[in-house]
Amino acid sequence: MKNFSYPLASDWTTDEIITVTAFYRQVEDAYELSQGVLVEALLSAYSAFKTVVPSKSQEKQLGKQFEQLTGYSWYRTLKAAHETAKKSVKMTIGG
Repeated sequence: MKNFSYPLASDWTTDEIITVTAFYRQVEDAYELSQGVLVEALLSAYSAFKTVVPSKSQEKQLGKQFEQLTGYSWYRTLKAAHETAKKSVKMTIGG
């Protein structure tokens, strides 16, 4: 596991930071864990993330920052989760 500084907003509460970080961890785990992550857990974390970041433009900005810092795309991860019939999703960089 690598250590990343996740993109966070300075005006978020502790609970909001925990919620957003939980989503970031799901995306990170989809790339780093050999079994990937459960689709249900990923989509649940994303749904909670959207309660903190309802703005599409802020979501895109954070997604871009996250990908620059980690090399992991949550857009591609969520797309894969929506398109799979499997219970889990495993990502590879560039894939």
